[in-house]
Amino acid sequence: MVQSRPASSSPPAAHHPGSPLPADDSYARVADAELERVLTSFDTCYVWRYGSVQEGLRDLYAKAKRDQWDAALALDWSIEVDPEEPILPEAINPLLGFAPYERMDEREQKRVRHCQIAWQLSQFMHGEQGAMIVASQLVGAVPWMDAKLYASSQTMDEARHVEVFSRYLRTKLEWEWPVNPNLKRLLDTIIGDVRWDFKYLGMQILVEGLAMAAFANLHQLTNEKLLKDLIHLVMRDESRHVAFGVLSLQDFYADMSGSERRDREDFVIEACELMRDRLVGEETADAFGFDREPYRQAMVESPILQLFRQQLFSRVVPNLRRLGLLSPRVRTAFDRLGILQFEDADPAAQDAALGLV
Repeated sequence: MVQSRPASSSPPAAHHPGSPLPADDSYARVADAELERVLTSFDTCYVWRYGSVQEGLRDLYAKAKRDQWDAALALDWSIEVDPEEPILPEAINPLLGFAPYERMDEREQKRVRHCQIAWQLSQFMHGEQGAMIVASQLVGAVPWMDAKLYASSQTMDEARHVEVFSRYLRTKLEWEWPVNPNLKRLLDTIIGDVRWDFKYLGMQILVEGLAMAAFANLHQLTNEKLLKDLIHLVMRDESRHVAFGVLSLQDFYADMSGSERRDREDFVIEACELMRDRLVGEETADAFGFDREPYRQAMVESPILQLFRQQLFSRVVPNLRRLGLLSPRVRTAFDRLGILQFEDADPAAQDAALGLV
């Protein structure tokens, strides 16, 4: 059970660097309003056997250490980005043909496209914070030392990802969006669950797998150099994170009781439905005075977005099959979602094609 205290509905005034902090407690109130506290409970375990090696995890940890990078040095932040110029091709705009959008002048349409990419990158950023929290939980929860070591390195990776997306949004796009309620619901479920394998399954297999496909799509489509370089570095880390989940959970579900497996299957189905049909960003309609429901309908029915939402699962489905969770129930649900076609996809080959291995 997750218990949370909602954040303030209206953002607090920003504190500008260089100005003195308020003398009273108003600064503390501002900082507190930007927080949301989630009460969690899970077993934390020591592992007193340091010399054991779990197959694959020690090598993955060594690779994680070799591949660490400094966001301030690895990326050229001097590159100028005009947020009003297309970062993604207009041909893939899901609002083409949407009457309220078509009635806008060119400047207003550029603003809409600016909004869409800012919303998308904002959700990436929020997802990376969720991944950072879950990775830090896994350090304490997992029962193998090799997994603790790797989860520690992943926590640093995710911190760096939050850093780069936040910096790009603040300094280049100058527009940051709150977390989408459906993404927030999934993150809360993963963070709040007491079972360590749920954290792996939810974050490493589902969220990270979806993110990898979304990053690959964005990397292929954008011609904005800084964003392309940023995404490539993030993907290099994320490919290891998904491998961490697969290696850690491999064979784990083979001897699990039927009721426990069904619980995992239900979670997989619900999470995939949530990401497949509900993460469309209808909240951005408010910025331009569009009615939410027609706007949402246009996004859901867009052939471009329908294809994109299907492709998001090109890594999730084959990895679930490797874990033995592509049961008849899950297969039926995935067939209904139009994503079962990825059952035999090869995530390792996808990584190789992207130059990540």
